[in-house]
Amino acid sequence: MTEPEQPSEQPSVPLSVLLADPGLGLRQVAGPAGDRLVSTVGTTEIEDPSPYLVGGELLLTAGVRLPPDAEGVDTYVRRVVAAGVCALGFGVAPVHDEVPAELVAACDRHGLPLLRLPPATPFVAVGQATYAAIGEARNRALREISRAQSALAAAAARPDALRAVLAQLSGHTGAWAVLHDARGNELFSAGPRPAPPTPGRVRDLAVRTLARVRTGSGGRSAPAAAADHEGGVHLTVHTLPGADGTATALALGQAATTAPTLVHRQITGTAAVLLALLTSPRHALGTDTHSAGALVRLMLGAAPADVAPALAPTGHWVVVHGRYATAPPPGDDPAQLATLGTALGTAYLYVDGSELKALVPGAPDVRPDVPAQAADLGWVLGFSTPVPASELAHADVQAGRALQRAIAADLPAVVHTRDPLTVHGLVPAADARELARTRFAPLDDAGSPGAPVLVETLRIWLTLHGSWDRTAAALHVHRNTVRHRLARIAELLDVDVQDPGVRMELWFALHWLPDEDQDRPG
Repeated sequence: MTEPEQPSEQPSVPLSVLLADPGLGLRQVAGPAGDRLVSTVGTTEIEDPSPYLVGGELLLTAGVRLPPDAEGVDTYVRRVVAAGVCALGFGVAPVHDEVPAELVAACDRHGLPLLRLPPATPFVAVGQATYAAIGEARNRALREISRAQSALAAAAARPDALRAVLAQLSGHTGAWAVLHDARGNELFSAGPRPAPPTPGRVRDLAVRTLARVRTGSGGRSAPAAAADHEGGVHLTVHTLPGADGTATALALGQAATTAPTLVHRQITGTAAVLLALLTSPRHALGTDTHSAGALVRLMLGAAPADVAPALAPTGHWVVVHGRYATAPPPGDDPAQLATLGTALGTAYLYVDGSELKALVPGAPDVRPDVPAQAADLGWVLGFSTPVPASELAHADVQAGRALQRAIAADLPAVVHTRDPLTVHGLVPAADARELARTRFAPLDDAGSPGAPVLVETLRIWLTLHGSWDRTAAALHVHRNTVRHRLARIAELLDVDVQDPGVRMELWFALHWLPDEDQDRPG
């Protein structure tokens, strides 16, 4: 079994695109006819450019210092081929009237495509056309990935989510997609099924990969994927970690001529995360299939208010927001997700770069557990109080504010709490909300930077006991900006923000100030 192939992430464009550009007038005069991928364009007139090449170049030259004899030309071509040049472009004029026959013969001999550049085509024009084509290819790839991810998210919300996700994965990659359980049994598949014995070979690869993950025989962390070839078919297996230490396997089979591209790898990564959620033993905890699909949509970034109507009416949930405290962000590393999900006690986990969102099953009036492993993994977390599904939007606000307080106070985690035996419990909620609206209404006329920015600055400044420097650090602005904003707040509200009584009043009002589109306090 081999380790997974890592396709080059360097953006590139097929050589045929440049040859087909009528504005360039390029013509291939030697070398194989098969398409090559050009990742950059270089120009050189030195005798041995190989030390300065990185591979993938379309190397342009006018032959100013081309060796005068056939042996020297052969050595030149052999060196640039060894350096990974994908093609050689030769500019006719001003040094040579035509492409030298010795160069044509050497490129044919060493399998290097040789392009003839007419006198009217500047080298710069070739570079501009290449990079424009690379940019367009990148945009097409991003559009394809975006469409596929949207389709996968919609498929994950269907009652037949597993089959639907596999069907979308197969449709967008052109692969045969099959899901195996922890023992290697085929659960579902989609797409063109390869002829025997390829399906058996896929199963064997899945079983071996799952065994290595279970035993950790690959070292400290066993590989989460593997690749192989069988009868002209490119095989890949991705393991999907379960919250209880088990794993399933997602296998793909593609024709060897259409091995996974970077776009396919991105789409497969999204599908793998969704399938890991859908196959987790914790996934159906207290929910039906429709509710499970709603949770998946939440993990892909949907607002809790949009998801709440589809969740089961019984049971309570804790919303968790997180931010990765160190660099670089962990991305969608399966091991990181599995470990963090286990620490939080949930599989409903979504990580986007350095941002995290999760839903954790909870119980009424029970304080959420803060896992020590989260801090060890580099996360700062904010927890809401347990709420029924109908109040997820409120809990989402709580979790966001708890995360802000954790970051501002340099704590690994903060749980949102409010004791009913405080002034918040003594003042009727309707009166408190009206007080908050009235108190901060003058900020609506603030102009730049606007009421939301001023309110957030005031909130952080009060949280940090009026510390200018710590507030500036938490907001990523200069301390003078904080002073200017507080002076503007004091002017608009006609208060002295240094007065402890004023601070107490503002702090109380902030707790009851409704968020946009919310009618409850945070």
